[in-house]
Formats: sequence, C-alpha cells, structure tokens
Amino acid sequence: MYKSVYKIVMMATALIVLSCQSNEKRTIKTEVKYSGALRTIMSGNIQSTISLDSLSNKENLYAIGAIENLKGEIQIFDSKPSSSSVVNDVVKIDDSYDVNASLLVYSQVQEWNTFQTDKNQTKSELETKIYELAQSNNIDVDKPFPFLIEGNVSSLDWHVINWKDGDMVHNHKKHKESGLNGTLTNSEVVILGFYSTKHKAIFTHHTTNMHMHFKTIDNSLAGHVDDVVISEVQIKLPKK
Repeated sequence: MYKSVYKIVMMATALIVLSCQSNEKRTIKTEVKYSGALRTIMSGNIQSTISLDSLSNKENLYAIGAIENLKGEIQIFDSKPSSSSVVNDVVKIDDSYDVNASLLVYSQVQEWNTFQTDKNQTKSELETKIYELAQSNNIDVDKPFPFLIEGNVSSLDWHVINWKDGDMVHNHKKHKESGLNGTLTNSEVVILGFYSTKHKAIFTHHTTNMHMHFKTIDNSLAGHVDDVVISEVQIKLPKK
C-alpha cells in the first residue's frame, strides 16, 4: 500500500515539474559565428580569413562581410550568395561560393518570426526597435543575433568597397569612398543584419550595435548599408 501511494506521489510530482517546464519561456539562442575582425582590417591586415566554399554545404545560411583585400562586399541570403564588387566602375553581383573573405559574420536560421511596421524609422530608431523586439520575444540579447528587414525603404545609403592595392591607411570614411556608393530612394530591398552589444571593432563599428548589408529585390544591386530610413517593412527575428 505504501509503495502504491509513493508511486502516485512521485508521478504527480513529475507531472507538476513537466507542466512548469512546458510553461516556461524558452530563450532563443541562435549561434552567430565570425571570422576576422574590423580592428584587424583597420590595422592594415586585409588578407583572407575564411573561404565561403567551406560554408557552401550549410543550409539556411545568412552571412555578411568583406571580400579579401577589401575588393567587395559579401551577402548570403538563405544559402544564396549575392556578393558585390566593382568592375569598370559598375557593381557586379556574383552568386558563387568561390570567394574568400577578410571578414565574415554568419549564422544558420531555419525559421523567422515576422513583425510588421509601417512607421518611418531612422537607423538609430531601428536599432532600438530591434533590441526591444528581440528582448520581448525571448531572444538572448546578451549574445549576437541576426535579423532581416524586408520591404520599402525611404532612403538607403550604401557602398561597395574597392580598396586601392598597397594603401595601408584605413579609416571608415575611406572605406565608404574607396569604391562605389550611392543612395536608394523608395526602393524594395532585403536587409540582413547582425546585432550585438559586445562585438564593437569586431563586426560592428564603435558607434552602433548593428552591421547591415542589403540587396535589391531584383538582385541588381547589393552592398553595405551606411544609413537607412525604413518605411513599410517586415522585421524578422530568429524563431528557434
């Protein structure tokens, strides 16, 4: 009899524990990896640190970075590269994995949560919005995480770097002006970014917690996002 009562008590306790665990919020921890660092590039070392080909078998891959020797920008959306470089003063898009990177930030995301916004927001307002959305949707904000922005931008300042061989003096202004740059207005784009409060001078600049690249919907232009004002967009964060 005592054994039967003991079993019932133990089973009830187990059910209570399982019920509590199922009701707990699970923190989403999407792993972000990187190779190279901005501080290394700024010191003059712009050699390759990773080959994209080493990641070509990864599914649901999202990545941004700089081509070795700073000869272009890297963008990978759901395992589809859209790397951009400057050829004869024109931006060329390459969908190949046959590219080496001096800096690369990447992650695999199988599913995304989508949040709609129709309010104009500056880059700094967007940074705050992404942090708030992540915090309220169980993203571990103490670790880096990727995000997507899809839709219309009121304006987007961009550049595609094309560093002069032998130039050892690096700064952010020269990086923006070394290749091609411009401004998109009222355009449909996809932006891939990585957010982190702890990776300044590694893959984010010291003035921001975000590093963002973009491509146009027709894939005719892609590169680094210098500034942006969003309008009607979807913001996407990792689901699991």
